[in-house]
Amino acid sequence: MDELFYRVEQKFKDLFKEDPFTVRSPGRVNLIGEHTDYNEGFVLPGAIDKAVYFAIAPNYKDESTFFALDLSDVFTFRNTELFHSDKQWSNYLLGVLDQLEKIGKPVPGFNCVFGGNIPIGAGLSSSAALEAGLIFSLNEIFHLGLDGMTMVKLSQRAENEFVGVQCGIMDQLINIFGQEKKVLKLDCRTLEFEYVPFEDESLKVILCDSQVQRELGASEYNLRRSQCEEGVAFLQKYYPDIKSLRDVQPGMLESHAREMDPVTLKRCSYVVQENQRVLDACQFLEEDNFAEFGRKMFQSHEGLRNLYEVSCPELDMLVDGAAAMKGVLGARMMGAGFGGCTINLVKNTQLEYFEEQMERIYRDKLKKQPRMYVSVISSGSEIIKEKVEKF
Repeated sequence: MDELFYRVEQKFKDLFKEDPFTVRSPGRVNLIGEHTDYNEGFVLPGAIDKAVYFAIAPNYKDESTFFALDLSDVFTFRNTELFHSDKQWSNYLLGVLDQLEKIGKPVPGFNCVFGGNIPIGAGLSSSAALEAGLIFSLNEIFHLGLDGMTMVKLSQRAENEFVGVQCGIMDQLINIFGQEKKVLKLDCRTLEFEYVPFEDESLKVILCDSQVQRELGASEYNLRRSQCEEGVAFLQKYYPDIKSLRDVQPGMLESHAREMDPVTLKRCSYVVQENQRVLDACQFLEEDNFAEFGRKMFQSHEGLRNLYEVSCPELDMLVDGAAAMKGVLGARMMGAGFGGCTINLVKNTQLEYFEEQMERIYRDKLKKQPRMYVSVISSGSEIIKEKVEKF
């Protein structure tokens, strides 16, 4: 068990003088399928071993207390008075309680200590780990009877409506439904999903943080969405049955390429190609063909760089550097773009070599200290068995 778990549990015992119920809530990676979610396409996330740990127990008062171990910060509030807090971290948690109240399942008072080792700002969904981890915990200790998809949707709404961030649903869904040694092919139109094996123990998933803040992120993200919508509106004149880029075939774009705005054409071409890459990548995983899977990752980055134009020089340096190394099967930028992490698929036998070469790229080209995280595809939110008592 992670040492962090014991620190969280012990802090709870020190503060509240009782044994807590304990939960692990993971971060996530998305192996392939970027900017496809809002185009009703496919994504391929996996839960990882980096996580937020919750120690929690009812107090049956009219107020609750959160203690953020990493910040050594406390927030106490009345459950019947849910207001936005100046402590931004608490709003992700308050939003969950707000959603439970809205569906007629308000919870009584409780005490909670949490702490995590998910790198903040690296695109590993620490916010979803807070939201989904809390609702998973509350569902257990108060016997709310919520099914998995309800917890997913309430967690997403907490971020959309209370925090004010218009995230998709992938992060919360993989948090609740993730499984060890499996990634999840998610249909973002229907929310149907299936598990795909990711079992090669001779490989590691390594994240390299560019340490570039996404200053362009929000405005460029919104622009890309509108460009995709413009492309759909144009194509609907010829193909009235299409509802999103999910429905567009490459031949449709080729037939009308000369009529389309060149930038819109590039954006749409990327999304259509990326959706097919996700489907192909899943087939390669089913065949245990990680070499071809890795090639799809490289192709994804090329599309993100040249067609969708959401990469940045630092991300390109990291991916290009990885591509030149022996033992690297695939690499690409991960997330909205303009910063964040690259995700790399590396053979265990070349792990030390990879880290040494990456450290050189960080120092010589990025002029930064390296930040790399080895990740293991892991289970979703789960009750930790090393608990004394379940309330």
